[in-house]
This record gives sequence, structure tokens and C-alpha cells, in this order.
Amino acid sequence: MDTTPPAPPTDTGAPAPPHGYTSDKKAYLARMKRIEGQVRGIGRMIEEDQYCIDILTQVSAATAALHAVSIRLLEEHMQHCVVTAAQESPEAAEQKIAEAAAAIARLIKS
Repeated sequence: MDTTPPAPPTDTGAPAPPHGYTSDKKAYLARMKRIEGQVRGIGRMIEEDQYCIDILTQVSAATAALHAVSIRLLEEHMQHCVVTAAQESPEAAEQKIAEAAAAIARLIKS
């Protein structure tokens, strides 16, 4: 997945998308379909009694792919949701920052 941040939106008078990832939704869905295929492949490897280390290698690759998606979604959240909330009020900003911190804590545990 491309990790380059998207260009800043131009002011077209249209309302901002509800979520930061909305503009890249097709790319996210395509990436998730690839990850889904990886996971199905791991299931096939187990069904076929393949070597443990080969399976673990594929699990590691799928995990890394999910982490990459998670990091990008977190970046999108910070760039869009947190910034938008900060423009609304300090309380809204604090709530979005707390959500981001909790998400980061969950990612670190995984």
C-alpha cells in the first residue's frame, strides 16, 4: 500500500468526507482483499500439513500487512478526525486524541 500522504484537499465547497480514509477507500478495500487471500492461503497450508516455519512465515507476512493498514488508518485519523475535532473545540480534540491513544495502545499490544 502506498504510504505517501494524500495531497491536501482543495476547497471545493463540498463537505469534508466523514472519515480520513474515505478518499482512499478503494485502495484500503483492495489491500484488505489481498490480506484476506493471504489468510485463506495460510488455512490451505495448514490443511495441506505444510511445514510449521513456512506457515509462521506467512502468518508474519499477513500480520505485517495488517499492521501497515493499521498505521495508515491511524495517520488518516490524526490528519482528518483529530484536526477536525481540534477546530471544533478543545473538548472534541481531547476526545479524539484519547481515542487515538487507546488505538495506539491496542496496536502495541498486538
